[in-house]
Amino acid sequence: MTTTGPGPGPVLDVPLLRWPAEADRRAHLATAGRPRLLVLDAEAPPPLVWDDLEDWVRAPADPVEVQSRIATLAERAATVATPMPVVDADGIVRWRGEWVAVPPIEARLLALLADRVGEVVRREDLVGAAWPRGLASDRTLDGRIKHLRRRLAPLGLVIRTVRGVGFLLEEEAGT
Repeated sequence: MTTTGPGPGPVLDVPLLRWPAEADRRAHLATAGRPRLLVLDAEAPPPLVWDDLEDWVRAPADPVEVQSRIATLAERAATVATPMPVVDADGIVRWRGEWVAVPPIEARLLALLADRVGEVVRREDLVGAAWPRGLASDRTLDGRIKHLRRRLAPLGLVIRTVRGVGFLLEEEAGT
């Protein structure tokens, strides 16, 4: 559901989830760093733990209140500093409310880089993560990194080369 906030243009997609019926979906969205609004069943207690990207209303909810809470969550999502990009099992990379899709090998490369944002990841570690049987050359790795750089550019993420050692994932300066 894309909603329109008080200003011009669309606001970030904020899903409405029935609580507790959609607890699994809630957990998945939380792991991905996505905002979400829970609509509590009439007698259901609210969750005991939640984060800055989650809010709740009790059913039946006033539409004005729902819109207000969605707009607030969207604003929070736009400003929350995500410590690292999240790569899900489907190859969707999420970072600060945006996403791109990457192929499986690139997803495996990025998952390792994302686990160590700001640190150098050795070439051999990347090859081992992406090609467990070791069937890749340096040239193959370099080609995949080149493609991954292009896919990550719209998110404001860059992969830097540390000559002779490996690669480093970081946020583009000025984003």
